[in-house]
Amino acid sequence: MDIKRAKQIYESPGTIGVHLEGEPVWIESVDEANGMATVQVGGTPQNTHTVSVDRLVEDKG
Repeated sequence: MDIKRAKQIYESPGTIGVHLEGEPVWIESVDEANGMATVQVGGTPQNTHTVSVDRLVEDKG
């Protein structure tokens, strides 16, 4: 995924499915300057990671 799409998903009022290495994630923030996103993995608020947006995959459903 590119940084522009990650930002669109983050700002979207709807729910758009995103995965990180097969695990469902929720984008909590996007750092455009560094191409990074902080994501919550599997609906667990304590399980957050900051990753490169190119590791994120949007559901094609």
